[in-house]
Amino acid sequence: MAESPPSGGTFLRRAVAVLAAFRADDADLGPAELARRSGLPKSTAHRIALDLVEAGLLERRGPRVRLGLKLFEIGQRVPRQRVLRDAAVPHMSDLREATRQTVHLAVLEGAEVVYVEILGSAGGPRMPSQVGGRLPANVTGVGKAILAFSPPDVVRSVLEAGLAKTSERSVTAPGLLARELERVRREGVAYDREESGTGIVCAASPVLGPDGYALGALSVSGWATTMRLAVVAPAVHTAALTLSRTLGGEP
Repeated sequence: MAESPPSGGTFLRRAVAVLAAFRADDADLGPAELARRSGLPKSTAHRIALDLVEAGLLERRGPRVRLGLKLFEIGQRVPRQRVLRDAAVPHMSDLREATRQTVHLAVLEGAEVVYVEILGSAGGPRMPSQVGGRLPANVTGVGKAILAFSPPDVVRSVLEAGLAKTSERSVTAPGLLARELERVRREGVAYDREESGTGIVCAASPVLGPDGYALGALSVSGWATTMRLAVVAPAVHTAALTLSRTLGGEP
């Protein structure tokens, strides 16, 4: 029996599932992997992928598909990320020059952070983060910096969703994370002490909007054996405060 055509809402959800199957380091995906990641039957995933190719949101590479240029163009129109990134890049460049370490800019989406821009450093560690990639907010300095200056309902939803563990040092107890966020609110700086990945540490500070809530966060990351958090923390805090003022946020 032939599969009945999906309704508009069903098709949209399935199309989003197909697009969301791509990860930051994927060049392209084959039919089987696309179906597995999207959770759709192979025939359904294939048909939707062809529709997305026709719309320019995906591009064909033989039997495989990759994200299309039109999808990138649409993404560049997202106001919050574009404005934040454009304003942040000069400050990020100065911060990298001052610290000689990798600098991140991230925003919060659900219980995860999305990396909007990364300025790498020569000789720095290979980071688990990538532009457009995601990590659980509770294991990252940028995530904790944003959560500390987010509305209470946002923090509550993250704490109640279950905290991910990406290394042996990840904080997964809601009470412990809540107390850490209180400290971040007092000091303005959050830390990742090998919580997102072994051997990597970072200091992060929130970028605040006019309402006092975080628009995103800046961080400086490096090797745990060579980067001194106490030295880079004031630099990232100052850069985040300056960027906040640029965007009309509270000092």
